[in-house]
Amino acid sequence: MKIAAIGLGSMGQGAAASMLSKGLDVTGCDPSERARLAFAGPSVARACDLPPGIEAVLVLTVNAAQARAALFGAEGCAERLAPGAVLIVSATMAPADARALAEEAASRQLLYLDAPVSGGATGAANGALTVMASGSVAAFDKARPVLERVAAKVWELGEAPGLGATMKVVHQLLAGVHIATAAEAMALGIKAGLDPAQIYGVVTGAAGNSWMFGNRMAHVLAGDDTPLSAVNIFVKDLGLVDALAREANFPIPLAAQALQLFVAAAAQGHGGKDDAFVIRAYQALTGIALPGEKKPNPAG
Repeated sequence: MKIAAIGLGSMGQGAAASMLSKGLDVTGCDPSERARLAFAGPSVARACDLPPGIEAVLVLTVNAAQARAALFGAEGCAERLAPGAVLIVSATMAPADARALAEEAASRQLLYLDAPVSGGATGAANGALTVMASGSVAAFDKARPVLERVAAKVWELGEAPGLGATMKVVHQLLAGVHIATAAEAMALGIKAGLDPAQIYGVVTGAAGNSWMFGNRMAHVLAGDDTPLSAVNIFVKDLGLVDALAREANFPIPLAAQALQLFVAAAAQGHGGKDDAFVIRAYQALTGIALPGEKKPNPAG
């Protein structure tokens, strides 16, 4: 089975490598030369340069616009795909965008799986992502060889496109709020005179812990703001949460506050930094010193 992996960022790189190591014929695609060089298999810069006859495309771009351009744009790959190929679109996007992409795929006699993922770079590299997907039985069947190599769990949420995207938006509400509250707790403890390493040790061994606290506050302790997932990602994703809530006429006070914290960090110049460093919004307000920093560094 000939596969294309479009988007070789922190998650796409791992997912593509996992497929390659487990026996699939994978060609990577990313405009970044650095990303292409990091991939062990063949790669191209533009989707329209993928080899003909691709049977499945895994799309791990940042957003719906990038996914649409890579699939159906002027330099998209749709015309080079095998008849009946499946598009496994894992970019986080609004449900309406997922439905629109599925309609475009159907008009070209292509199968479409609305298949957002969770698990981060580590989960992708280990073939242990969680996939929250919706699509036809035929789409799931065609995508199975890919899903089996990138995921530890595949949730089949129904046939209607948009259900997967909706589930991911709901999930990102929790992810964003958990990161924001983890940063708030760590910042408060530092301001009140506690040792950051001891805060981390106590919380990760007690009932107040969350997966996000344990994972993201480890980045803060290490002083490493290299983006595995960036602040700007949660500006986008919590923006999608806000839009879905408005559409549903549903109040989201906690997610709204978390969104403003990420926006504040981005406005201070930290949008491209690891999302754990949303804590620098609190640093700017309170003057705390973070581990590895001798003084507040609001400029990044």
